[in-house]
Amino acid sequence: MVLSVLEEMRIRSLGVIDDAVVELSPGFTAVTGETGAGKTMVVTSLGLLLGGRADPALVRIGAKSAVVEGRLTVPAGAAAALRAEEAGAELDDGALLISRTVSAEGRSRAHLGGRSVPVGLLAELADDLVAVHGQSDQQGLLKPARQRGALDRYAGDAVAGPLDKYTAVYRRLRAVNAELEEITTRARERAQEADMLRFGLDEIAAVEPRTGEDVELAAEAERLGHAEALASAATAAHAALAGNPEDPEGVDASTLVAGAHRVLETVRSHDSALASLAERIGEVGILLADVAGELAGYADDLDADPLRLAAVEERRAALTQLTRKYGEDVGAVLAWAEAGAARLAELEGDDDRLGDLTAERDALRTELAGLARELTEARAETAARFAAAVTEELASLAMPHARVTIDVRQTDDSDGVEIDGRTVAYGPSGVDEVELLLAPHPGAPPRPIAKGASGGELSRVMLAVEVVFAGTDPVPTYLFDEVDAGVGGKAAVEIGRRLAKLAKSAQVVVVTHLPQVAAFADRQLLVEKTHDGSVTRSGVQVLEGEDRVRELSRMLAGQEDSETARAHAEELLAAARTDG
Repeated sequence: MVLSVLEEMRIRSLGVIDDAVVELSPGFTAVTGETGAGKTMVVTSLGLLLGGRADPALVRIGAKSAVVEGRLTVPAGAAAALRAEEAGAELDDGALLISRTVSAEGRSRAHLGGRSVPVGLLAELADDLVAVHGQSDQQGLLKPARQRGALDRYAGDAVAGPLDKYTAVYRRLRAVNAELEEITTRARERAQEADMLRFGLDEIAAVEPRTGEDVELAAEAERLGHAEALASAATAAHAALAGNPEDPEGVDASTLVAGAHRVLETVRSHDSALASLAERIGEVGILLADVAGELAGYADDLDADPLRLAAVEERRAALTQLTRKYGEDVGAVLAWAEAGAARLAELEGDDDRLGDLTAERDALRTELAGLARELTEARAETAARFAAAVTEELASLAMPHARVTIDVRQTDDSDGVEIDGRTVAYGPSGVDEVELLLAPHPGAPPRPIAKGASGGELSRVMLAVEVVFAGTDPVPTYLFDEVDAGVGGKAAVEIGRRLAKLAKSAQVVVVTHLPQVAAFADRQLLVEKTHDGSVTRSGVQVLEGEDRVRELSRMLAGQEDSETARAHAEELLAAARTDG
């Protein structure tokens, strides 16, 4: 099976590193160097590439920004490759180029395959590509929630299936509980709201407004209020167009137009242009007659009716009362009434809703309890297998008498769910509290690893857990920072041997200060500072042959030229090669 491999990283202006390239390879790579030389910046850089938090304090003093670039080979069709392509990233001969920039002001940018992407996408890809472990991860392993997550990850579908169902029911139960609380705690406010809605709906119903009625009444009031002026104007206009019966000698527009038409009619046969004008004047005469007729009818129909005007104004006043309270016009008032009626129905249905929600809550709690019991059984079964596997790994890490057990327990809570006669606390991940217990030697009682494990033991427990995961849920690349902290002697040799074994099926990068671990590496990188305290391109070297012996000698005795240390270093390398 072809796995993803981190080929190299270029680091610029990050911490003590000025500009350096870290060349990696498949198998086991050890990163060594003096304390404070910048080894841990390798882990920090990879964390940034994988969507980790950007801390502006990491930017080298005097630089505007820190930049980390990585080249990662990803098999075609792999989930990470498909997700990257969906985001618009392009692969370069099967390699995915990742870049992360952190400014001194705290801004952060990410690029994937030449495309600007959200930092969250890098974190999403990291889940499938790399497992990073440092001292903070060891501390994280002390938290029960992380231990439960580790157990669930090992269990796979046996826990994931019921947990998905449990989570869905849990979310619905929370929503139902929230609605029940809202109904019961806000009962007075909801009653007041219902009263206000009833008053408004009754007030609107009493007026019975129609859509557009306010516009129609405004036009009618305007007309009735100026009835006499409108009638006088219409009569005068009619007289100007059609003549005034009381003034038979007066000249009107219709008579003048008719005269003009008659004159042109006598000569229209002599010129087609004049004939056309005669026709148009005839049309004007007809139009004048029509308008005059309509003016006469308008004047006859228009009647100043004070009673009707009073009724219109009274109706408009009633509508104004509504628009002042419920909307800018009658249409808005009717919309408020529709929405208010729906809300009132909802509020008046509180009693029924309360009963329905209570019944649903009880049913959900029963269902949740059943799923929680199923989760507990799956975790308990998995815990026994997981503990046995980790215990076996610890035997390979110079802890042959250590025994790991996993305690899956519940906490009584009167507000919880009932399971097998107990009322226990529940949360989004079930009712179980999971804790890793370690008995480091025979006769020692199992104690939580937070209390019962030394730093070296905790490092080995973490490595054992990761190796167990590698057999069931492999990750292409593992990066360990000081996984050998607090370890020495035979235990260090066993850690190196176990990391080398893990590297046969995955890429393993280890930042270490122990020569026993570094000797097992397929490749050893040395991180060195220059005289000005920075790490440059020449400060990250691939060690081979004599150079590697010298570095291991330094790690053993602090003296590169010590003959005894050199002999021991050569012995370590020979033993590691023989073991491999």
